[in-house]
Amino acid sequence: MSEGARNAVSTTARYDFDTVIDRRGTWCVQWDGVADRFGVDGLLPFTISDMDFETAPEVLAALRARLDHGVLGYTTWQQDDFLSAVAHWYGTRYGTDLDTGRLVYGPSVLSQLSQLLQMWTSEGEGVVVHTPTYDGFRKSVLGLGRELRGVPLGDTEALERELARADAKVLVLCSPHNPTGRVWTEAELREMAELARRHGAAVISDEIHADFVHDGHVHVPYARIADAAGARDGGGPAGGRWAVITSASKSFNFPALTGSYGIIGDPVDRAEYLRRMETAEGLASPAVLSLTAHIAAYREGAAWLDAVRAYVTGNLAMVAERLDAEFPELAWVPPQAGYLAWIDLRPLGVDEEALQRVLIEREKVAIMPGSVYGAPGFLRLNLGCPRSKAEAGVSALVRGLRTVRA
Repeated sequence: MSEGARNAVSTTARYDFDTVIDRRGTWCVQWDGVADRFGVDGLLPFTISDMDFETAPEVLAALRARLDHGVLGYTTWQQDDFLSAVAHWYGTRYGTDLDTGRLVYGPSVLSQLSQLLQMWTSEGEGVVVHTPTYDGFRKSVLGLGRELRGVPLGDTEALERELARADAKVLVLCSPHNPTGRVWTEAELREMAELARRHGAAVISDEIHADFVHDGHVHVPYARIADAAGARDGGGPAGGRWAVITSASKSFNFPALTGSYGIIGDPVDRAEYLRRMETAEGLASPAVLSLTAHIAAYREGAAWLDAVRAYVTGNLAMVAERLDAEFPELAWVPPQAGYLAWIDLRPLGVDEEALQRVLIEREKVAIMPGSVYGAPGFLRLNLGCPRSKAEAGVSALVRGLRTVRA
């Protein structure tokens, strides 16, 4: 094991991430639903982005206490326990003073995205995204009859060309980026905000992976960028039309509880969003267990999050070590954020379909091919799991690559 992996493991002694928890038979998409995507049941999955760890014990304790109360009636998110917990998290984690009056709520980040796209675009109009693209974005945009406009990650000239088109109405930003794990710098975010403002495009920033940024990198909330832009404009609309959509569910691993929240800069847009959610969508009452989990995570879960992030850093270091030993031409380095290893296999010249056949039929593992995200030749390997599973996955990948190359 490398020194980086050993150091990461040593910081997680307070929690147990090594124990394998059997998720089969729990209606789990990653484990029980693997045949739906890969056509074969019983594969060892490294697919959908949830983790194989129990959520923070502080979250579980809060959920048990809420269940012990015994009454699970209608509830509201517009109460101080939830709002102040979110503000506390932004203040302590990101050094950002959050105006809780701008918060909104939704059943999921993608549900929020859908509502905002319906508010800010019409059928046939363009929605700009960075490529490779999280497949949930593609499904949402195309499912609403909008046109998906992809620009290569980091290509500012291509981004401006797309935003300059008359029918380009929204830039959907993934911050940090999925599937690559890239963390946008403050300068990059300021530049994108200015391009969007100049061309009259709204910005929707999906920040659900923000809490999983690794050491050496810093997540900058788009709300801070937009507010700073508004201040420079002399107090006009803060940074143009914008929204942040996010949730604690990804980093604390409770997506099945549903629940997300957002920040919408413009009060008129905020009121319209809430009207749509509460009337047209009939979602006036959120899931009480989601609120409970968010509050506990943001008030008491920081130590667990730091520990699981350190553990995943060890997984990523292990994969980097194995790939460098077997295929140094890949020159693979761990992502800046997240537990998803985005691996460029193109230097090996392997055929994606052939590799998938070997992985599924011979190695009995399910790993997401890059074509799902519009990038054939890449692979997305979920490492939010015990070390033993991560080692089994990278070993299967190495054997599969050897077989295909041979």
